[in-house]
Amino acid sequence: MVRVTDHGGGVWSIPVPIPDNPLGHTLVHLLDTDRGPVLIDTGWDDPDSYAALEAGLVEAGTSVAAVHGVLITHHHPDHHGLSARVREASGAWIAMHEADAAVVRRTRSAAPARWLTYMTAKLAAAGAPEEHLAPLRAARESGRMSTLPGLRPALPDRDIVPGELVDLAGRRLRAIWTPGHTPGHVCLFLEEGRRLFSGDHLLPGISPHIGLYEDPDDAVETDPLGDYLASLERIGRLDPDEVLPAHQYAFKDAAGRVRELLDHHEERLNGLRALITDAPRTPWQLAEVMEWNRPWEQIPFGSRNIAVSEAEAHLRRLVKAGRAEAVPGSDPVTYQAV
Repeated sequence: MVRVTDHGGGVWSIPVPIPDNPLGHTLVHLLDTDRGPVLIDTGWDDPDSYAALEAGLVEAGTSVAAVHGVLITHHHPDHHGLSARVREASGAWIAMHEADAAVVRRTRSAAPARWLTYMTAKLAAAGAPEEHLAPLRAARESGRMSTLPGLRPALPDRDIVPGELVDLAGRRLRAIWTPGHTPGHVCLFLEEGRRLFSGDHLLPGISPHIGLYEDPDDAVETDPLGDYLASLERIGRLDPDEVLPAHQYAFKDAAGRVRELLDHHEERLNGLRALITDAPRTPWQLAEVMEWNRPWEQIPFGSRNIAVSEAEAHLRRLVKAGRAEAVPGSDPVTYQAV
C-alpha cells in the first residue's frame, strides 16, 4: 500500500517513486477543490511510478480519471514526468510558470544531438578532461540520448502567474515565483491554513541543486544562485505555518530553514573564493575539491555534470558580487579571487 498522508483540510501527499535515485520519491500533493481534485506535481514517468500515483489517489478517495487540474512547481521530470499520462486519463489542464514552459517547448523542439553538442562545448569550456567529454561525443554520434527520460514533456495548457490566485473553485492558492532551482520554479501558498507547497525550493534537510540554466540559444548571463537567495528571502518574509515540500517530509519554521540555507550558501561562497585566492582554477577543478555528499572519485558521470554546473553557478554569484573574476584569455576559463 502507498503511504498516503492526510494533512487535513482537503490536502494529501502521495509518495511517487523515482527510479534509481537516492531521493527515493516525489511527494505529489492532492488538493480538493469545488470542481474536483487538483494535483501539485505528478512524479516520474515510469510504470511503477504511475501505479503508485494511481493507488495513492484511490487511497485518498479519488482516482486519476477524476483529476481536474495539474499544477507543476517546475519542469524537472520527477515533478512533470507523469503530467501527460494524467491529462490523457482525465482531461485535466496543466499549468506551469511561463519560464519553465519555455524550457519544455525548447526541450521538445531541440534535436538531441544539438543538446549533446552544447553540453560538450560547455563542459570543455569549464575544463572537463577529454576522458569525460568522449562519452558525450560518442552519444551524439550514436543518437543514444533519444532514450533518456524527459525529452517529450507535456506542454502546459495554462500559465501560473506570480502573485495571482490560481483559478481553483473554493480555494485561495497564491502563486509565488521562486526561481533558482529552475528559472520558472513556483511555490504555492494556500492562504487558508497558511500552508506552502514548496516544490524543491525549500526542503527540510537538503539544499536543492542550483546550477546554471541550460539554454543553447540564450546569450544572457543569468545568476541562478542570486535568484535562489532572493527567492529564499521572499519565502522567509512570508513565514508560512507549515511547509509541504516535494521531497522528504512536511515541516514548520520555514523562516528558520531559510536562514540555515542562506548561511549554507554564504559559507560555500566563502569556501569557493578561498580556493581561488592562491591560484586560478577552472570550474571543473573547483568541483573536484568542493564538498559533496561523497568523494569526487565516487560521483558518477551524470552527477559530475551537475556538480560542475553548481560550481559555475556559485562562481557566477561571486563574479556578480565583485568577489571573483574570470582570468582574461584563459581557455578553458579559470577564475581568481578579487
